[in-house]
Amino acid sequence: MRKISILVIFAFFLLGCKQKPVIHPTFYYWKTDYRNKPAETAYLNQFKSKSLYVRIMDVDFNPDVQQAAPVSPIKFSDPVPDGIAIIPVVFIVNNVFNKIDSQQTGILASRIAKFVDDKVKQAGKQNYTELQIDCDWTKTTRASYFKFLKELKANPLLKHKAVSVTLRLHQVKNVVSSGIPPVEKAMLMCYNMGNLRKYGEQNSILDQHEMNLYLKDFLAQYPLQLDVALPIFEWAVVFRNQEYAGISKHISKTVLQNPKLFRQRGNTILFDLLVDYPTAGLKKGDVVRWEEISASNLSTTAKFLSRYLKPEERNLVFYHLDTDLLKHFTHDDFQKIIAYL
Repeated sequence: MRKISILVIFAFFLLGCKQKPVIHPTFYYWKTDYRNKPAETAYLNQFKSKSLYVRIMDVDFNPDVQQAAPVSPIKFSDPVPDGIAIIPVVFIVNNVFNKIDSQQTGILASRIAKFVDDKVKQAGKQNYTELQIDCDWTKTTRASYFKFLKELKANPLLKHKAVSVTLRLHQVKNVVSSGIPPVEKAMLMCYNMGNLRKYGEQNSILDQHEMNLYLKDFLAQYPLQLDVALPIFEWAVVFRNQEYAGISKHISKTVLQNPKLFRQRGNTILFDLLVDYPTAGLKKGDVVRWEEISASNLSTTAKFLSRYLKPEERNLVFYHLDTDLLKHFTHDDFQKIIAYL
C-alpha cells in the first residue's frame, strides 16, 4: 500500500511539472552587407548557434513597372561561417498584396524562390532548410498573402524546405480576422508593439501592457509552432511640433548627453534640442525620444512568455547581430533570458 502511494505521489509530481523546452538561441542579421566580424561571430559560438536568420531583401511595389520589386538586397562580402546554417528572410511590405493580382502573386513567389536560392549560394551555402517571410498582413491582404505562401511552398526550389512567417501580437489576438497562415511555424515578434508615431514617453519597442493585452488570453491557444524574437536594438525617435518626424540615425545616447545640444526632461526618455543641429537634419525645439531595451526588460518578457507558450523546442532570436548593440549585454544577461524562456 505504501509503495502504491509513493508511485501515485511521484506520478502527480511529474504531471504537475511543466516540461522545460529546448531553446536554440541565435540572431537576426539585418544589414545590407554580410561581413564575418570576429566579435559578432564570437556570440554565435558562445550561443552554440546552429543557424543565423539573414535578411535577403525587402520587397515593395514599384509603381513605375506596376509590380513588386526587390529593395536593398544583401551582398555577401564574406561567407556565412561553417557550421552555421543560413535561414533566409524576405521582408514584404504589406501593401504589395493590395496591389498585385492573382497571376502576379504566383510570379512573385517564383521570383523570390529563385532570388533566395541564388543569394544562399552567394553566402557560401549549397542549401537551406527554412525560408522565412516577414510581412505584417492584415484582413484586407490576408487572402492574397496566404495564396502567395501556398504558391511559394509549391515551388520546386522549396521542395523539402519549411516556410515560416513572422507573427505580430495583433494577429495572435485577432486570429478570427487575421487567419492562420498556411505554413509550418511562425516567429512571434515581441517588439515594435507600441505606437511609434505617438508623441509621449512610452517605449514603442517593448511594452509589457501591450503584451498582456494581446497575448495573455490568446497565446496558449495559437495553433502553429512558435519561435520567438526579442529586441536588443535602440533608436532615437524625433518629433517636431509634437508630430512624428522619423527615426534619426545620427543621434546616439552619447550625443543626447551633450548639454550643449540637448536637455533631458527630468527622468524621462524625452530630450529637447537646444540649438539647430544640421548634421542630423534637426531644428531647435525638436524633441527626441530615446528608446532602448535592458536585460531586465527582456527577462520580464521571457518570464511572461514562458507562462503561455507551449513547452516545445524553439528558436529564440535576438534582433539583431551588431557589435554596438551587443556591448549593452553580458553573456550572463543572455543566458538568464534564455533560461527564463
